[in-house]
Amino acid sequence: MATATTRRARRRRTTLTALVFISPWILGFLIFTAWPIIYTAYLSLTDYDVLTDPSFVGMDNYRELFEDPKVLLSLRNTMYFTLLSVPLHIGVALALALLLQQVIRGRGFFRTVFYLPNMTPPVAVGVLLLLLFNGHTGAVNVLLEAVGIPGPQWTTDGRWVVPGLVLMSLWTLGGSVVILLASLNQVPQDLYDAAKLDGAGAWRRLTRITLPMISGTLFFLVIVNTIAGLQTFTEAYTAYFGAGNQTYSNDAALFYVIYLFRQAFEYLHMGYASALAWVLFLVIMVISMIQYFAGRKLVYYEGEDGG
Repeated sequence: MATATTRRARRRRTTLTALVFISPWILGFLIFTAWPIIYTAYLSLTDYDVLTDPSFVGMDNYRELFEDPKVLLSLRNTMYFTLLSVPLHIGVALALALLLQQVIRGRGFFRTVFYLPNMTPPVAVGVLLLLLFNGHTGAVNVLLEAVGIPGPQWTTDGRWVVPGLVLMSLWTLGGSVVILLASLNQVPQDLYDAAKLDGAGAWRRLTRITLPMISGTLFFLVIVNTIAGLQTFTEAYTAYFGAGNQTYSNDAALFYVIYLFRQAFEYLHMGYASALAWVLFLVIMVISMIQYFAGRKLVYYEGEDGG
């Protein structure tokens, strides 16, 4: 009996010690994350312009939101960007990771080279977009013209604004390359050796061994990049809505978070912006849940009998 009591006391002391060590994080989460989330839920039910006290308006902000054509436009642009960028990002990152895996000497150097663009500030990437994708003097169109392809007006033609942003988003795929390379290195070599003995070619080894074995990592990257795509803001805002760039601004570059930001900090419609934020939260949650339940059937986890 005494031994059981001693164990319980030891567990309580261990738990209290752990809570003491993580208490700074708990306080930070409550103050800087949980409370703002709760408060924005309240603000979404008010008319608040920051300068005066909030006045309760009930569901008026949400009713206005569903009648606002800019909301549908910005959400459509955001979905279009996400649907283009996520598969392209993961596909290119996987191809680079597979190439990098074949490098024996200098792999660490190339891994660093791929990751370095991630250190570029997003604002600088937005400015770089305007330089590289300028319809007349940009490096992208210069290269296209060199091979006989007339380049489009990436920054002024509404049909090409989102594709240009998608291509520019590849600038920061180095993090995904590093993650995928680590996952590829964990695939047992014995599986490849056995497949070669059975006569499996490179494509069959890729589709039957490599992709299933790294499907957990791919699933993680799909979810993370989908959430990032739905929240894309800085590069597009800098390029098309920042100071001095108003001549380039058009509705094709109006993403959901940009519209939310402008409502909150340019027009001071903080209550309406809070409602926009909650709608975005619900959209991300629903999409993430759909991906999660789809992933349960498609993702292989080592140690499980079935997919």
